[in-house]
Amino acid sequence: MDPLAKAIPNELFAAEKEMTPPPARPKGAKDALPDAEHWPHAVLLARGACLRERANLGDGQASETLSEYPQHATMLSFRAQNGVAELHENFADLFCVLDGSATLVTGGTVVDPQQAGPGEIRGASLEGGMHRLLAAGDIAHVPAGVPHQMLVPGGKTFTSLVVKIGEKSQME
Repeated sequence: MDPLAKAIPNELFAAEKEMTPPPARPKGAKDALPDAEHWPHAVLLARGACLRERANLGDGQASETLSEYPQHATMLSFRAQNGVAELHENFADLFCVLDGSATLVTGGTVVDPQQAGPGEIRGASLEGGMHRLLAAGDIAHVPAGVPHQMLVPGGKTFTSLVVKIGEKSQME
């Protein structure tokens, strides 16, 4: 974790302190389902504001993982500039727009593709593809194996909750 993220005190998240903790599990409830998690909109926007500060000190984008599960993970993402082109072979992305707007480009061909890790390809941009404007309240699903890129116009910002869902690409 970077030093700025460590320096952000939990007191900034007053809304989190007001949340009721989940009830304790009864003894012997080993097989019980895990407790549900809840992130109020105000808490996500406050964390988004912290990500904005990190983005301003870096390359214009910042993200944090909220939780990881066996078949998916949740992340919070802030952008003040275009993202790179991405293709995930084993994960779908579900974007839930919290604030701002951006254009999601899907399909087409990744320009200058580079292997970024197992099943992960990154590139400078997408050639071709379909453009969709995303705004606060919108939800967009990008299946595994579909190239995509988030474009953020100059002077604008985009904050989203991203759910990374484990699935096999239809390309196989």
